[in-house]
Amino acid sequence: MTFQDLTRKMFTAIRGTGLSRGPDRLLGGVCGGLAAKLGVDPNAARIVFLILALVPGPAVTFYIWAWILLPDSTTNRIYLESWLNS
Repeated sequence: MTFQDLTRKMFTAIRGTGLSRGPDRLLGGVCGGLAAKLGVDPNAARIVFLILALVPGPAVTFYIWAWILLPDSTTNRIYLESWLNS
């Protein structure tokens, strides 16, 4: 199995989760996308993220990885996939 086959499978699996960065975005759309998937207000998701970011833990790292790995809800583009295919 080649590297391209492996990454294609990974990005197909990520798209299959139904999670995406939402169009209601302040920064990268991660909180908006999670809020849309969970059916909650995007501002509530942002407040929860801010609280988690203030507590020592991986919240900011998780947000950055989600921004890189989740597809955009309008273009279906995944940043990491674009970077690897460049």
